[in-house]
Amino acid sequence: MSRLRFGVFLAPFHTAGQNPTLAIDRDLALMEHLDRLGYDEAWIGEHHSAGTELIASPEIFIAAAAQRTRHIRLGTGVTSLSYHNPLWVADRMVLLDHLTRGRVMLGVGPGSLPTDSAMIGLDPTDTRELLDDNLDIVLRLLRGESVTAQTRTHTLVDARLQLRPYTHPRFEVAVAAVASPTGPRLAGRHGLGLLSIGATLTADGFDALAHHWNVMEERAATYGTTVDRAAWRLVGIMHVAETREQAMRDVEYGIEPWFRYFQKVAAFPQMGVQGGDLKEMIDFVRGSGIGVIGTVEDAKAQVRRLLDQSGGFGAMLLMAHEWADPAATNRSYELIAQHVLPEFQDQARPTLDAAARASAVREDYAQAQLTAVARMTDKYRTEANIKD
Repeated sequence: MSRLRFGVFLAPFHTAGQNPTLAIDRDLALMEHLDRLGYDEAWIGEHHSAGTELIASPEIFIAAAAQRTRHIRLGTGVTSLSYHNPLWVADRMVLLDHLTRGRVMLGVGPGSLPTDSAMIGLDPTDTRELLDDNLDIVLRLLRGESVTAQTRTHTLVDARLQLRPYTHPRFEVAVAAVASPTGPRLAGRHGLGLLSIGATLTADGFDALAHHWNVMEERAATYGTTVDRAAWRLVGIMHVAETREQAMRDVEYGIEPWFRYFQKVAAFPQMGVQGGDLKEMIDFVRGSGIGVIGTVEDAKAQVRRLLDQSGGFGAMLLMAHEWADPAATNRSYELIAQHVLPEFQDQARPTLDAAARASAVREDYAQAQLTAVARMTDKYRTEANIKD
């Protein structure tokens, strides 16, 4: 298993009624912050309704973020593939692959908000069926094939891409999953990555982790593809501070609007958050296991718990939120980068071992240092006396 990568999953979540320009600017600033801190990747969502998740085109956002960052990889998390002509999705992603010099990734899903799909005359069943068809077309186009196909929403006639991807043979593609086996089934069939968005958001999502991988392996065996745990990403929620008490004070800033969005606005029943007031909301997060509001040690324990439950995965994605104010939010990402990432990326142990080795021989070496100083002092005195 390769080193565990860390990143974010940016829906994003912004309280309705705020200045949207400033909210989106904070999202771009977050990408710069994460890039400086050494996070590996960021996945950007697509939403068109409900007033909270404000990015309509992850591709446009990624193009802007790529100009402000140097290292972090940027993915669509996800492109709601059922809403679009698959030819143009593939074409836009190839362009982004060139613009970012290979830092782009394509995440796909059916779309999570029924208020989005309703505006184009689709229901949740339609979007899931279209995802299957459109994903097959996108992958064929990325392989360089000519595609003639008829879907419910689009007609393609000898469609092909005029550019090959910058990344050889193509950029990474991943399928979203919450609790059902739909995502793992598609990922296994095509040999793609998996974005387990519901890894900790629901008890069902957590319980399904090992099952999801079994589904992927079974489908891969059936279709003759291969799947790699390194391409499996789990999404969870964390806010950390120096103490648990400070972390709980921090999230009083914005956790309630986040809860109310899932409780009263978004028709997303998989996210059944509970809590009538701030204390109950905080207690629900900490007690249910859907997230961490605590310290870096709590964050480490959550990652270990997910590794144990899943059997191993490639990347831990932190669901971006504004539970705390911008300064405390940035501090949380800093603490995680400083103390949690090294624990799972083989960077903590070497420095601890080096400190332990030095500590074990400290007294002998300290005495040697004192002896050397005394000897040189005596030598100088002798030389001084001779000169006199």
